[in-house]
Formats: sequence, structure tokens, C-alpha cells
Amino acid sequence: MSENPLNPIEVFFRERDARIASYKTNERLKRATASFLNELVSNSYAYNFSWLGRPVLQIPQDLFAMHEIIWSTRPDLIIETGIAHGGSLILSASMLALLDMADAVESGILFDPHSSRRQVLGIDIEIRPHNRVAIESHPMASRIRMIEGSSVAPDVIEQVHHVAAGHGRILVCLDSAHTHDHVLAELIAYAPLVSVGSYCVVFDTGIEDLPEHYYADRPWGKGNNPKTAVREFLKTHAEFQIDKNIEYKLLITAAPDGYLKRVR
Repeated sequence: MSENPLNPIEVFFRERDARIASYKTNERLKRATASFLNELVSNSYAYNFSWLGRPVLQIPQDLFAMHEIIWSTRPDLIIETGIAHGGSLILSASMLALLDMADAVESGILFDPHSSRRQVLGIDIEIRPHNRVAIESHPMASRIRMIEGSSVAPDVIEQVHHVAAGHGRILVCLDSAHTHDHVLAELIAYAPLVSVGSYCVVFDTGIEDLPEHYYADRPWGKGNNPKTAVREFLKTHAEFQIDKNIEYKLLITAAPDGYLKRVR
């Protein structure tokens, strides 16, 4: 007897995976996307977008990656360092709401948004009053908790760990100050909270790959940025691996080598 034929969605994903795998050795494509990304950064492209009405300072490809990660890992807590206008918090909260709706449909129970344990925890050294008001008045506000303070301050780390203790599946996103020392301290503080199979996503690792003059007015730059922190962290944390398939799929990303998957 012949094997059962693949259904159309299986065919789609097999073709997709083969296409993404081909990007790994496509040097022409790599050069083209690197050049394009340089132009995007120099023209403040990441500041063009919003999510459910709030500015989100990311490029769309990374937002799409986050949607796929949240849907596949199904976290009940997302920890984010760096709040800014709150767009990323709103994105995460809206995805958690969709997960709750999906769980209700699958289990055949009535969806009750007020009974959910899923939440987003945002940390920022300064939450500007107008941003706080906008976030706290947003329809997704019930799922969002914020802490004002340095993400690497001992009391803030203690608060975050206390919140995390009540959750099982945890995803972490680091996007505050971009110096090597700060990001490394964040990784040491928060990456251990990530559940196996989930991710610690480190944004703006691409600073290392851009021309040095792009960040002449900032305390970070080549040799001192999130990517150098990731490299240092991974030397002693084999429980995390860079998921290069996400980067190959996106092609355009602000987080090259920044999608860290916890494998054990």
C-alpha cells in the first residue's frame, strides 16, 4: 500500500521549511537584506508602526516572529524590559487574550477574560505619565502589570521573581538599555525564569552589525551591545541555544542571534 498523501497544510510547511533552509547559504540574499536593513535603521523605520493604537518600536518582521512564538509556546507570563509607549505590552496582552479564547473553544467552556492567569509584566526605569495613562486605559490593561525602576536593580529583580513564581510557562523579552553590561545583567537575572521550550528574546543585537557611526550619540555601539552580551552569556549557559531558523525566516530583523530558545 502506498503512504497516505500529505494534506495541503503539511505540503505548505514542508515547502516553507525547505525554502527557509535554502536562505542559510544564499550569500546574495544575505548581502541584500543586510544592506536594506542598514537603510531602514538610518531612516528610523522602526518608529512607523503601532499595535492596537499604541506605538510599538519594532520592525514588523520581529512583531510577526513574536506572534508566532507566543502562539506556539503558549506562555502564561510574558516579562518585558523596556516599555516606552507600551505597544509591545499591548501586543503581548492581545496575544494572551487570543490564547485564552482558543483554550476556551478547545475545551468547550465559556470564555471569561476576568478569570485568566495570563499576564504581561513590563519593567522600565521611567514610565512617562502620558504613557502610563494610555496603557492603563487601554482595553488590554487588565492583563498588564508594570514596575517602574531599573530592570537590573535588586529590588526590581526580586519583584519580578515573586510574580514569576506564580506562573508555569514564561517568555522573556529584553529591550531596555542596550549596553553590554546592562543586557548581560538582565540575562543573568531573567533568563533563568524562561521555561523549557520557551524563549528569551534579546532585541537590538543588530547594533553590532551596523556602521559604528549609527550610535555615536549613545553609550552602546560595536563591541558594546546586546549581541556581545548574548555571546558572553551563552559561554556559560548551554541550556539556551540561538534559534537561527527564526532569523533565516525573517531575513530582516533587529534581533540577529537574539532569539534564544531554552532547550533544557
